[in-house]
Amino acid sequence: MTTQQQMLKVQLVKSPIGTKQSHRDTVRGLGLRKLNSVSELQDTPAVRGMINKISYLVKVL
Repeated sequence: MTTQQQMLKVQLVKSPIGTKQSHRDTVRGLGLRKLNSVSELQDTPAVRGMINKISYLVKVL
């Protein structure tokens, strides 16, 4: 295991208004607030799953 963990940058590109509550909760869980906000997260299976769930709302930079 390396000491430096891989990071992912995720940007909210579509509004979560009108989506399922669980999808809105996932957006907040990733640390995204406003449109075009960017969050830097560790590349873990849990984070990958969250990104997959709301892939239509976010862009991985």
